[in-house]
Amino acid sequence: MVEGAVLIEITKMWFRYPGGNWVFEDVDVVFRRNETTIVAGPNGSGKTTLLKIAGLIYRPTRGRVVVNGANPWSSASRLLEARRKIVYVHEKPILFRGTVYDNIAYGLRVRGISREDIGRAVERIASELSIEDILWRDSRSLSSGQAQLVALARALVLDPQMILLDEPLAHLDREKKKLFMKYLDKISLAGIGIVIATHDTYITRRIADRIVLVENRKLVETTSTELLG
Repeated sequence: MVEGAVLIEITKMWFRYPGGNWVFEDVDVVFRRNETTIVAGPNGSGKTTLLKIAGLIYRPTRGRVVVNGANPWSSASRLLEARRKIVYVHEKPILFRGTVYDNIAYGLRVRGISREDIGRAVERIASELSIEDILWRDSRSLSSGQAQLVALARALVLDPQMILLDEPLAHLDREKKKLFMKYLDKISLAGIGIVIATHDTYITRRIADRIVLVENRKLVETTSTELLG
C-alpha cells in the first residue's frame, strides 16, 4: 500500500435517503492522498452514495466527515473550501451548454483565473487526455466516452487533492481505457488521492493500493485476491 496523509475521514457514519432504509450503518473509513482506493460491491450496495458522501454532495444522516482535520459542514465557507479540494465525476456526467472548452474552463472562470491562464490550463489537460481535437465541439454532440473524458478534464484542471470516480471506464473503448489508466498513474504519483467505484476487474487488479467492499450496509477492507479470486 502507498502511504499518504489522510484527507477525508468518515466516522460513525449512518446514511439513508428520505423515507428509505439505511444505506450505511455506523461506518468508518479514511481516504488518503497518494493512494488509489477501489470501492467494490454489487449494484445497489451504496458505492455511489459513499462517493457522494466523501465528495460532500450528500451529508450523512449521522456521524462525521472531516476533511484535512476540519468539519466542512460547520460553515458555508468551510464547505466551499473543502469542495474545492475534492471532485466527484459521475458515470454519466452532465455537461454544460456550449463547447468542450467552455465546460473545462468553467471552474477556472468561477475562481477568477485570467483568460490567458485558463487557456493554458485547458490546452494542457486536453492534450494529456488526448481530447484537444474536440475542444471546440458542442458538448451536446459528444459520445458517452467523450463526455466522460471531458468531465474528468473539467475536474482535474482545478488541481484537486482528491478525485472520486464512478465507473470511469464504463463508456471508454480499449485505447481510451489505456490512456485513462496511464493518466491515473500519473496523477497518483503527483500526490492526488483517487477513489474509484467500479465493477471492472482490470482496473482493480491494475492500480488498487487498497480495496473497500460495500456489503450489508458496512465497509470491509479486502484484497484483490480475496475479491477476485
